[in-house]
Amino acid sequence: MFFKPAILALFTGSLLISGMLLFSAYYAVQILQKWDIRSGSETQLHLERRTYLVSSLMAYALAFQLASFFLFIYTADHLHTFFTGAMCAAGSLNANRWGYPTIILKIINFLLAGGWLIVNYCDNRGYDYPLIRQKYTLLLWLTPLILAEAVIQASYFGGLAPEVITSCCGTIFAAEARSIASEVIALPVMAMEIAFFASMLGTLGLGFFFYRTGKGGYILGTANLLTFLISVASLISFISIYIYELPTHHCPFCILQQEYHYLGYPLYLTLLGGALTGLGVGILMPFREVASLREILPSMQKNLALISFILYAIFGVIIVYQMIFSNLRM
Repeated sequence: MFFKPAILALFTGSLLISGMLLFSAYYAVQILQKWDIRSGSETQLHLERRTYLVSSLMAYALAFQLASFFLFIYTADHLHTFFTGAMCAAGSLNANRWGYPTIILKIINFLLAGGWLIVNYCDNRGYDYPLIRQKYTLLLWLTPLILAEAVIQASYFGGLAPEVITSCCGTIFAAEARSIASEVIALPVMAMEIAFFASMLGTLGLGFFFYRTGKGGYILGTANLLTFLISVASLISFISIYIYELPTHHCPFCILQQEYHYLGYPLYLTLLGGALTGLGVGILMPFREVASLREILPSMQKNLALISFILYAIFGVIIVYQMIFSNLRM
């Protein structure tokens, strides 16, 4: 393992998060089995005190989980100088078989952890812990995924060896490569552009409609997830080539570098943030009729829809700007 500060921070953070999750999961099982808000028993009082502790621990742990995605891609990008053949994070992640599974898990856990934080915040606003069972059930689903991420991330960093010759992004993200990325690259550019702009404009329209009327939350949440997936594919298919001004350069990681003004960070932040907050609207829809949340939930959902609208709009504006002012013409 490379003993770099960022790697040690990621490794230590994952250990702490894993420990907090195991501690919290232990009490989550007890809460799901014994929780009864109508009871004044000693067991119930003990569980109510514990839920304050667990919620506080998880808020800090999962906030770091969100931040760890950006720390991970920053670290992977800066490690490329240690490997022959690597030019960016694409080569670093390809240095062993655990790199890409780690980043995929981090994206999944980013959305799930963010969803838990939204549900937890909503539950804390209710006077009777209305979502206590839902949030601890979600926590039990989230725990093995984050533990798996911690193990795979440790395997990735622990298995890095400077003498390894890895592939550059031009080889990994090429139409000739045998991978999912190559399948995306092989899709017609015009079709991907239409899909991207149609999904983005549709999602923005749905977000504005929900903000004004409070209706269509399930559709908005679904549209946000679909737009997120299409946007990721579009970054590889055609967005990247306008940024690099090279029709054969499809790497989604070189944009993290200084040469491209670190453009990848605001792109990933707005895309993930927009997807998360938009999904949050849909996640909270089933709880709109809960008595203790009936008055506060609609305004919370509208705030999430507004944040999602703003973040996706910023993402879209950056992409349009890059396409208009690029020297590349397709």
